[in-house]
Amino acid sequence: MTSPLRVFLVDDQHMVRSGFSMVLSVEPGIDVVGEASNAAEALEKLRREPADVVLMDIQMPGMSGLTATRHVVDEGLGQVIMLTTFDRSDYLFGALEAGASGFLLKTASAEDLVTAIEAVADGQALLSPEVTLPLIRRIVDQNTTHAVDHGEGQAAPEGSTSDGPSQVLLSNDDVAVLETLSEREKEVLALMAEGRTNGEIADELFLGLATIKTHVSRIFAKTSSRDRVQAVIFAYRTGIARPV
Repeated sequence: MTSPLRVFLVDDQHMVRSGFSMVLSVEPGIDVVGEASNAAEALEKLRREPADVVLMDIQMPGMSGLTATRHVVDEGLGQVIMLTTFDRSDYLFGALEAGASGFLLKTASAEDLVTAIEAVADGQALLSPEVTLPLIRRIVDQNTTHAVDHGEGQAAPEGSTSDGPSQVLLSNDDVAVLETLSEREKEVLALMAEGRTNGEIADELFLGLATIKTHVSRIFAKTSSRDRVQAVIFAYRTGIARPV
């Protein structure tokens, strides 16, 4: 049997934590393994016992959820879904920058909450393409501008076009990673960047779902990506995917 997903709750409001805990307690595939009322307490507990998924409030007294997320991600303490009562693009951008794998409003339904946890635990981006892709492009634009300003990296690989991120200097590391990707893996990654699911990619390329999952796993490994969000950022940064 597959072990239940281990979920940790972080929110300064007791009622919010209780509500999430109540919803998740009836899910057979999910265990709430702990909770904390602030970021510092959460980090202390997670360092003793990491979780699969951390539901992290974005606004809390003291250390913010964004800062705590950076620690959780950097230390490998779990995948993070940011929680907020506000639907604001700057929060979304901050969450992705901090390394979160997803973003969810506290008003989300119980079904959406469970779906989000399962998706993030499976290495998928939680945000819809309509929301995620503009934010990813913003991150890429910011990173490439920084690279140009500081004279970092080297020219894009021969054969790339003059439009989009590949026109910007690539780091030596990015060039090295690109060389390890097969043409099929690049094709799969480009479709991932369009927001396609594994099933949709399989249909598009006339391949089996298991084959696509293998390609996605290899892409994650070769690009050192935690999840789809990180892999898609790499795709836009290196020119495999281009803004539309």
